[in-house]
Parts: sequence; C-alpha cells; structure tokens
Amino acid sequence: MAVVTLKNLEKEYENGFRAVRGLNLEINDGEFLVMVGPSGCGKSTTLRMIAGLESITSGELHIGDRLVNDVAPKDRDIAMVFQNYALYPHMTVGDNIGFALKLAHVPKAEIKKRVADAARVLELNELLDRKPGQLSGGQRQRVAMGRAIVRSPKVFLLDEPLSNLDAKLRVQMRAEIISLQRELGVTSFYVTHDQVEAMTMADRVAVMNKGVLQQVAPPQMLYDDPDNLFTAAFIGSPSMNLMEGVISRAGGLHVTIGSHRLDLPEAVLAKRPALEGLMESKIIIGIRPKELEDASLVPGHPEHQCITAKIDNVEALGFERIVHFELDAVPIILEDAMDLPEDMPSTEHGGYADVKREHPSRLAARFDAQSKVRVGDVVKIAVSTERLHFFALETGLAVRS
Repeated sequence: MAVVTLKNLEKEYENGFRAVRGLNLEINDGEFLVMVGPSGCGKSTTLRMIAGLESITSGELHIGDRLVNDVAPKDRDIAMVFQNYALYPHMTVGDNIGFALKLAHVPKAEIKKRVADAARVLELNELLDRKPGQLSGGQRQRVAMGRAIVRSPKVFLLDEPLSNLDAKLRVQMRAEIISLQRELGVTSFYVTHDQVEAMTMADRVAVMNKGVLQQVAPPQMLYDDPDNLFTAAFIGSPSMNLMEGVISRAGGLHVTIGSHRLDLPEAVLAKRPALEGLMESKIIIGIRPKELEDASLVPGHPEHQCITAKIDNVEALGFERIVHFELDAVPIILEDAMDLPEDMPSTEHGGYADVKREHPSRLAARFDAQSKVRVGDVVKIAVSTERLHFFALETGLAVRS
C-alpha cells in the first residue's frame, strides 16, 4: 500500500488546452478516493497521469516516497480497471486473471494459487474455464477486478468501471467493489461522472471542473457544506436551488428572496459570522430540495418560514414526490447546466465569474410521499431556514467565517 501525492500537477496539450490545472491532492494509504465531475473536467486525464499513460506537463507525482513522473507504467506497481474491461476474448477467465503474472515470469504454481485466491474472493471459482463471451457484464467486471487483485499492487486505479452495466447491476457492483477494497485495504483512486457512485462509495470525494479541483471532503460534508457554487450545484439530485437574496436585520433577522421574507434563526449567523458584513447586500441563497416540505405535513412550522407557490409539476416516485414550482426571485443558473467559465480566478478554491439571470426562479422540492399536492395547487411550503446555504455574489464562494 502507498500514499499517492499530486503536487501542482499540470497537463497541457500541444494545442494549448489545459486539461488539469495546478492539481494538489493526496490519496491516503488504504483510502478509497473518488474523483467526480462532468465530462471533460480532467478526471480521467488525472487518472491516466497517475497510471503513466499520459505525460505530465509540470508538477510532481509520488507513489509512496518515490517520484514517478518518468517511471514507466509497468514499474509503478499500480493495477488499472478499465471501463471496457479489456479482457482477452480468446483466453479463459483463469488465463485472463493470471496473464499479467505470466508476463512477469511468476512461477506457474504461484500463478495458479493467486488466481484461485482471487477467484474465491470474487466468487468466480465456477467460471475459470469459461471465455469472456460466455459471461454477463457483472461477471466480466469481476474478472477485470481479479486481474488487478492478483498482482497485489500498491494502488488500484478504476476508470468508470461500472458505466457499461445496467442500473440494477451497477448498484450490486458498487457494493461488491466497496467490500473488496475494504477487505484488501489497497489505496484506490476511482473516477466517475456519476455522483451517486461517488457519494455511496468514497471515503472522500474530489470534485473537479475544467481541470480545477473544487473541493475534497467526505461525501456528507460535500453535501452539507459545499465550498462554492459548482460543488453546491453538482452534488445532489435534484440540484440545489440557487437564487439572489438579501439578508437584513430590519425588523428581525431575515432573508428576502423575491417577494418572500423568511425569518432566520440567530444560529445561522453564529455558524457563518461573515454574513454580518453582507447585511443589505445581494448574495446567493442556496436551498436543498429536501429542505422544502409540504407545510401541511409539518404542523407548527413557523408562518414566517414558509413560502406560498403554485405547483407546476409533480414527480411521484413512491417513496417521495419531487415537486416543481416557480418563485418570483432572480435565479442563479451556472453556464452550460452547472458549468463554470474557463478563466476561473482561483485554482485553490474553485471559482465563479458569471451567471445567467432569468426571471422567475424554478425550484424543486422533495415532499414526503404522503403529500397530496397536485399540479395547479397553490400550497404553503415549509423552509428549513437553519439549513440555508449562502454564497458571495462576486466569487461564488461559500460565506462562512
């Protein structure tokens, strides 16, 4: 096992495109770290630089205490699991799993033992004599994992390994990969565009956008306390509702969003003292859909912490209802559906330079399944104001201390 350290890592192509910008990241010994972000954000490029499949423009890459910038992929003691499994169709499962050991001239008896051990862990014992074409997608994925395991590497690299599986099988394989990684304790770097995979599998999640690391934190912290607008909007489904608002003390601490006034508990200021300096100024208010509830299901919720709106659409999911409505507030919509501009001002904290401002705002709420609201109803919606998020209008960074 080993710590993987990326210091000011840069990747710039001959055409001038900067795929990765000043990336500083440490993957701890035995940690399962997932990097997530939209297509083209630089996550796969980062993984390929760690693997040695992409050259490094500048910066340092350490595996353990060894600088590996110029070390060949085969000498980095890593094992990679590809999106397309990369199995040899003419070989049996057993031969596929043990092929890398054969190339390394490991004795046959040792190869047989390691393949048997990996097959037992992955429940492939009965499939060792089959060819990949005779296997299901999940079985082929386990074979690809077995080929990585059998080498006993210092680091696992997994590049969107579940993207070719159907939804049900992805859920099953997520659980299997997590269990396997914990059993082996191998330092693992997993790349995906699927935030559900990131949130359910990772010890920590690294959020990337346009080559810039936005935030690294445990999954729940990312959700509860995003550093900036991109992380706030990218993590969570439905996405966080973002609008312009004004905080004021006139007549009691409150926030005004459009024509709606919501009382704020003093605990909000205690948690984010920097808000004191933004009184009467425009800021960005973030509301997670789960913090909006049908007020009829929340008896005793304060009147001045509710908004009234007409329901536009209802998605009944069985366990909950996703409710959509409009609010007469200026929305904050990141360019290209939660994308940030290329000329981001800060590579350390992420950045924010421009938004589209339209009118009115369209919000999503996650109502309990017991809610009876229907399209066209005008209803009162309870807001958990103690859990609002606040971002600076000029920078898009979270307002804290």
